[in-house]
Amino acid sequence: MRARQAAERIEGVLRDLVGVPLPVGVVAWDGSTAGPRSGPRVVLRRRRALRHLLFSPGELGLARAFVSGDLDVEGDLAEGLRRCWAAFREQRVAKPRFGPSAWRRMLGEAVALGAIGPRPKPPASEARPSGALHSRRRDRSVIAHHYDTGNEFYELLLDPSMAYSCGYFTG
Repeated sequence: MRARQAAERIEGVLRDLVGVPLPVGVVAWDGSTAGPRSGPRVVLRRRRALRHLLFSPGELGLARAFVSGDLDVEGDLAEGLRRCWAAFREQRVAKPRFGPSAWRRMLGEAVALGAIGPRPKPPASEARPSGALHSRRRDRSVIAHHYDTGNEFYELLLDPSMAYSCGYFTG
């Protein structure tokens, strides 16, 4: 019997702990793949991507792994996000909360995959605001950090016209 490759192990952990089949494909650093064969695929370039997620579960860990270049997305990023949100909605999955047995499982798989190591440093580009939470000065600094960004970032998320709106129109 052949040993399960990295992508298969990761798929098994996610499916068992979150209760949702992978809505996007996964490609691991060892070349293995899992999940849907068509559409967007998450590419784990290095084992360190898993450490980002272990030390900062959820969106922060994903963002840090992406910005650090340890994780990438092949295909349409917006479509990948839509598939993930739809899968969670269909299965009525709220934000996952992991108990001791789930953490033991995740750590066991991380050990088996050779992904255990020191906490990855946050990306140099990550905001490090100071001051009182939601003070005028701190909020101004955070807004500037996130919106005074070059077009390269927005080209990842916006259409060719680079149109951006936070407006919501119903009719």
